[in-house]
Amino acid sequence: MADGDGLGEAASAATSPPAPATGLSPPLGWRERLRAGLAGSGASLWFVAGLGLLYALRVPLRLCENLAAVTGFFNSLTPKFYVALTGTSSLISGLIFIFEWWYFHKHGTSFIEQVSISHLRTLMGGTENSISEPGSPSSNRENETSRHNLSECKVWRNPLNLFRGAEYRRYTWVTGKEPLTYYDMNLSAQDHQTFFTCDTDFLRPSDTVMQKAWRERNPPARIKAAYQALELNNDCATAYVLLAEEEATTIVDAERLFKQALRAGEAIYRRSQQCQHQSPQHEAQLRRDTNVLVYIKRRLAMCARKLGRIREAVKIMRELMKEFPPLTMLNIHENLLESLLELQAYADVQAVLAKYDDISLPKSAAICYTAALLKTRTVSDKFSPETASRRGLSTAEINAVEAIHRAVEFNPHVPKYLLEMKSLILPPEHILKRGDSEAIAYAFFHLQHWKRIEGALNLLQCTWEGTFRMIPYPLEKGHLFYPYPSCTETADRELLPAFHHVSVYPKKELPFFIHFTAGLCSSTAMIAFLTHQFPEIMGVFAKAMRNRGWENLSIFLKISKTVSDTAMIFNSDLS
Repeated sequence: MADGDGLGEAASAATSPPAPATGLSPPLGWRERLRAGLAGSGASLWFVAGLGLLYALRVPLRLCENLAAVTGFFNSLTPKFYVALTGTSSLISGLIFIFEWWYFHKHGTSFIEQVSISHLRTLMGGTENSISEPGSPSSNRENETSRHNLSECKVWRNPLNLFRGAEYRRYTWVTGKEPLTYYDMNLSAQDHQTFFTCDTDFLRPSDTVMQKAWRERNPPARIKAAYQALELNNDCATAYVLLAEEEATTIVDAERLFKQALRAGEAIYRRSQQCQHQSPQHEAQLRRDTNVLVYIKRRLAMCARKLGRIREAVKIMRELMKEFPPLTMLNIHENLLESLLELQAYADVQAVLAKYDDISLPKSAAICYTAALLKTRTVSDKFSPETASRRGLSTAEINAVEAIHRAVEFNPHVPKYLLEMKSLILPPEHILKRGDSEAIAYAFFHLQHWKRIEGALNLLQCTWEGTFRMIPYPLEKGHLFYPYPSCTETADRELLPAFHHVSVYPKKELPFFIHFTAGLCSSTAMIAFLTHQFPEIMGVFAKAMRNRGWENLSIFLKISKTVSDTAMIFNSDLS
């Protein structure tokens, strides 16, 4: 085989055209070098040709007379003209500066820079250089980065989301503000359609009505459709779920409706279990009925937690996690962690963390900060910054500080809410992991647990900012986690209401054009003020600058004449 391969290679080498020599080529003459230089510098050649054309047409265009007329016009200008000119320039640049500042704070980028990148680059041919080959390493790295950013910016259902009627709507009645955005409610509508509907809904009229109800945008229309479904079938579990979520104005009323939904949901679930192997449609119906049953039990556990029956809530959650282990995507363990912290059952909290704080499972602020809270609890009551600076940190204190740094690296927005440096709002129904929405959802329920442990917030305040010294470039490289995603600000602005000031990490520097317009506005305003106050001095200064400009223009014309004459000599030699 080796010989055959060698013969094949020799035959292909004999039939293929000779490859170009890679050795040194003979030196080129000056004419060839000149031609190569002119061919490689097209822009310079066009510039020289333009100068030569301008010099050749100086007499027909009467450039000298026009320059003299312009000089006379500028000499006749009064200081009032310069005051008006600089004042107008200052006003325009000030308006541009205000618009740039507003656009940056609203969208996080410069308007002028965005327009330049999206429109001017295409005109100047800048996009061609940025396009890489599909199989190149740079393209592979870009694809991997984009896939990672998409996974990092996935929006998750808030495991501790509030009740719309009993909590969100009451907030609207009291403050007149809408705590939920349209984007957040639209995501919830999609979740409801996924959890509570299936392909066999047309077999039952009540389920058909509820399928339309989950797609309805108007809350009164949804509630009306739920009552219509109950008229058709008094055991429609999803109708009771909708009424408990949106019509009930208190947690007690919501719990009563959820108990009715539980009785109906358990009966439907048992019937679906008996028919699950008959057809794929029956399997889909069983999955839907399972989702409905788990949702109802979980919300009942949350009602018990809010009404003070915490042990009952813990029992329901443990039963759910034991009976339906595949449904870990619902993050029921985060509800369990919060309830166990309320009971101060820290050993049970540690057991839950040992199961879910695993490298193969997705992290969350609840897991990372609860782990930090447990390690902080062992040393926070005796921690003192002065004592620690004198004797150094003990092993337990080092472990607590490292746990805090780990939590802050995962979500750097949480400490400002725990330390009450930012005001809390009602958490949204969906959160973005490592974003401001997740920080609000965590701090809203867990701030009381940090306050309950003596010295925990003091230790957090003394150590949390040290995380940023470990990660100087968080968007490029992480320490214990992946680099911080750059898309969190956009997603959080869609999830959080407009009256909330979204926390941004890392802090963006002001764009160049904001500094430029601010400097332009200040400088022109100063010139206008000086021209108005000292017209004689500024007039002398303007004339001196103008005369200096004419001298530079005359020197430029002489240089252009020399360059054009040189180009003509070269062209004659080449011809």
